Amino acid sequence: MTSMLGLLEAREACARERVEVLREEAARAAAAPEAGEVELDRRVIAREEFVDALAESAAESAAATEAAGGEKVAPAVLAGPAFAPVPGVIVPPWRQELSASVLSLDNQRIRSIQC
Repeated sequence: MTSMLGLLEAREACARERVEVLREEAARAAAAPEAGEVELDRRVIAREEFVDALAESAAESAAATEAAGGEKVAPAVLAGPAFAPVPGVIVPPWRQELSASVLSLDNQRIRSIQC
């Protein structure tokens, strides 16, 4: 037969093990928001860089269109590809008298690709 003291010591040992498990879970739970914040910061920086690149591309397109004065402009070589449309850039409906100069620089570059 086990003694009362032995039962209390066994329960104490179980409680200690449970406390250790809870501490480990708490440490993992505390690390999760930090990892999420790091990921959020990376995504915010990526979005800001992307918006800056789009603004730069739009400014180059506007400057080239103004400088062209209706003449055909050779597409500029940009530092990197643009994968999303620039807000506010609208491709005009096709008409026979339109030249490629009415397109943004990105669209002119796409049009000049030889398949």
